[in-house]
Amino acid sequence: MKISLIETKEINKYDGLIVPIYEDKLELKEMDIPLEKLKETKRFEGKAGKTYKMTISSGDKLVEVVLVGLGKKDDISYRKLLNTLADGFRSLKKENIKNMALIFNNDNIEINDINIKAAVESIMMADYKFDDYKTDKEESEEISLDILVDNASNFEDVKKEAMILANSNIIARNLVNQPANIMNPLKLSEDVKKLGEEKGFEVEVLGLSEIKELKMDAYLSVAKASAIEPKFIIMRYKGDSENEDILGYVGKGLTYDSGGLSIKPTSGMVTMKSDMGGAAAVIGAMCAISEAKVKRNVVSVVAACENMIAGNSYRPGDIINSMGGKTIFIGNTDAEGRLTLIDAMNYIVTKENVNKVLDIATLTGAAIYCTGDAASAAISNDSEFFMDLDNSFKLSGEQIWRMPIFDEYKELIKHEEADLTNTAGNPGTVTAGLFVGEFNGDLPWIHVDIAGTAFAKKGNGILSKGGTGIAVRPLYYLAKN
Repeated sequence: MKISLIETKEINKYDGLIVPIYEDKLELKEMDIPLEKLKETKRFEGKAGKTYKMTISSGDKLVEVVLVGLGKKDDISYRKLLNTLADGFRSLKKENIKNMALIFNNDNIEINDINIKAAVESIMMADYKFDDYKTDKEESEEISLDILVDNASNFEDVKKEAMILANSNIIARNLVNQPANIMNPLKLSEDVKKLGEEKGFEVEVLGLSEIKELKMDAYLSVAKASAIEPKFIIMRYKGDSENEDILGYVGKGLTYDSGGLSIKPTSGMVTMKSDMGGAAAVIGAMCAISEAKVKRNVVSVVAACENMIAGNSYRPGDIINSMGGKTIFIGNTDAEGRLTLIDAMNYIVTKENVNKVLDIATLTGAAIYCTGDAASAAISNDSEFFMDLDNSFKLSGEQIWRMPIFDEYKELIKHEEADLTNTAGNPGTVTAGLFVGEFNGDLPWIHVDIAGTAFAKKGNGILSKGGTGIAVRPLYYLAKN
């Protein structure tokens, strides 16, 4: 997709127009459209999320126009703005229009800052479609989008950052969407190396022997039944040489999860390529942070592996060790993600000298019952750190909800035969997070569960079916701000 910022508003150059309009400022300077008549007949009133498509005559050509309702000027959220603009774009894309423009009727620089950022992000993300393995797909002509706005040159930096964020989100989606027979731990590590070279961050990959040397017994217990060896991926970005503080990200990297001996039903396994959504989030975030040259030091790690079944599989009832030295009773081999995360967490805290740490994972089905697909669930031991993350989610138009940590929940993760159990029971989202938090070294820490938000069953707004690239943009803002 080619996106340009243009000052001229010669609408007869285009085959399609996207026109966002506020409910309480129902006016349009550039073309003669009977907005008042549309309002009277309730066909289009500018209400948030509502669109209206029409064909107009401009010069000697017909132009498809999509009116996009933004709601009241003071009520529009960034999330609604993203999805509404995306819906307007999708409406024109369905008509196979390749030459389109988006018109902002606004002379407020601060508002246009937000509008342009939203337009670039939403339309690039809404344009994404995963069809890598379709043999009969036609090569389609590139879509050209001009954003028509006053003082266009003032917003080039805004456009550049928005393009970086949208591209990084798409990188994460594409990693998740690859089938597990292609995207295994080896392929993931190779892809990350290429991304590091392209975007400018350092990548180190540890193989099986090095993982064993680090005594990552919990991680290895999950990985050992697979014919494909695990890869521990370390990404380092030094954006502030004058500061020794390092922000740490840990992403769950199960490239496929069968459930192990506690095997999932077939219906539960079909989308388990998405169990690396946390890994994709931190990889995408590292791409954005590095490409935008954010002034912050960030280290991210991913313990990549598959949870499979073989004669050497770990079993329910086993007691295993961990890099952090604590023993774990295995109540269920399908509670595997937290086992890989604790060794990754211990590594980043003890070996990379991070000052704050966030882990992100498609960790529990329970998270879906907490917040559905509308928000990611989280727990944290530091309110100030969480507030920074909450603000970062708001800046990106994504949503997060903090769950409580009570002393009673902390007791649930203990076991009479070992130090901890990997199946502590309800509330499952909280107890799973607290299990991981046992290895955070008492640093400011946040656990984010994206089980409900990392994968979409159908396309809607900025989301395409499949991987959503959730949390890439919030993790970028957390580092930047």
